[in-house]
Amino acid sequence: MSRGDRRAAPASTGASTGDGSLSTPPAAPVSTPPASTAEPAAPAAPRRHPALVITVLALLLLAALLASLTVGRYAISLDALFSLDETSSNVLFFMRLPRIGAAALIGAALAGAGCAFQGIFKNPMVSPDLLGASAGAGFGAAAGILLSLGSVGVELSAFLMGLIAVGVSYLLSTAIGRSMRGVLVLVLSGMVIGNLFQAFTSAVKFVADPNSQLPEITFWLMGGLSAVRDSDLYWLLFALIVGGAGLFVLRWKINVMGNGDEEALALGVEVKRVRLAVVAFATLLTSASVAVAGMVGWVGLIVPHLARFLVGADQRALLPASMLLGSTFLLVVDDLCRSVYTTEIPLSILTSIIGAPLFIYLIARTRKGRH
Repeated sequence: MSRGDRRAAPASTGASTGDGSLSTPPAAPVSTPPASTAEPAAPAAPRRHPALVITVLALLLLAALLASLTVGRYAISLDALFSLDETSSNVLFFMRLPRIGAAALIGAALAGAGCAFQGIFKNPMVSPDLLGASAGAGFGAAAGILLSLGSVGVELSAFLMGLIAVGVSYLLSTAIGRSMRGVLVLVLSGMVIGNLFQAFTSAVKFVADPNSQLPEITFWLMGGLSAVRDSDLYWLLFALIVGGAGLFVLRWKINVMGNGDEEALALGVEVKRVRLAVVAFATLLTSASVAVAGMVGWVGLIVPHLARFLVGADQRALLPASMLLGSTFLLVVDDLCRSVYTTEIPLSILTSIIGAPLFIYLIARTRKGRH
């Protein structure tokens, strides 16, 4: 065999090498489909700029505040705000401003509480009344009306019973949850206690005076801001400062807990203590809001979904975006409640009418995006 033949032999299939063994044939190159037949790649998600979105949401809130000053049965134009007569001044400062402030604070409180709950429970279907805060506050208000405690007594009773309901839920989950997952047993305990307090509310309505007390209880449970006073703003502002600041401090830990308890523990997060703190701050926000405005549904559920669509799931941006958007949302809904009909429409009616279709749309959009 010539030198050239010996060079070519190893490259052939099954060719013999110098020591008599067979060489392994080289692997065939993997063919790739031509560019024309390859599937097109999915378009990349647009890059979000949370700071810009939050700035826009703050400007929208400012615009909603200015528009709310002019909306109502007694219309006041923007030009007239700088030259108010006595009637316009009374309407603006004693009736409209407290109501606008309460709507903005309650919207922020409920949206912030819902955002935090959805983060620690890792479930987008969670709302602030998951652990029975709204049901407990409803029972406290109904009992206060039955006992003729007055407006301040009713609000205080609703606030305290909201805190008590969540406290009982947490203690119950601690007592029976040693052999179950902590989040699951806490949710189940909240459902049980919430239904129990709803039954207590029904019992109060059953024994209430059908001519005076029962209509007042029913209207309060539907939610509204017509009876808001200046002193209510101090309650709400205190709850928002304490509860909102607490959630802001814990927002990065809520981010970590969203990846699972095991990973959070591995990163040094004390899961039980953080969850208890978040529940306490969110319950403070929810109970204060329900005590002043009654039952206001959908805000804590739908608004965090809208904010998540705008800024993503990072709690550092999601929490402030949710609170700003919640304020704007409830301001707009309250403006509609006091302007679209001759008599005022309860808040929970319009929040449900607006929130339910919007929530269905967001679910459908999310499902479509996953496919």
